[in-house]
Amino acid sequence: MASSRNYLDFVLEQLAELDEVSWRAMMGEYLLYYRGKLIGGVYDDRFLVKPTASARAMLPEAARETPYEGAKEMLLVDRVEDRAFLRDLLEAMYPELPKPGKRK
Repeated sequence: MASSRNYLDFVLEQLAELDEVSWRAMMGEYLLYYRGKLIGGVYDDRFLVKPTASARAMLPEAARETPYEGAKEMLLVDRVEDRAFLRDLLEAMYPELPKPGKRK
């Protein structure tokens, strides 16, 4: 099942306090970036983030889910309505994420 554009718009609205949040469509789903680094995405109308140390600490009870078959597990963000939490989560994750690779 592909994600709806309505759910992506909702997640983006919740992240509106942060500068430099962007997205890219990928095979019916949406990859989310914060200041150029991939943080996770919207998959099957679920907001999933990479399981960095800070994300695991801030989401200790989060379900670990795969965005698609064969992918690495990610953390399900169940507090999407909490803008302050999302801001703190992305800001905490940012230093732990790898630098974006150069495009060819």
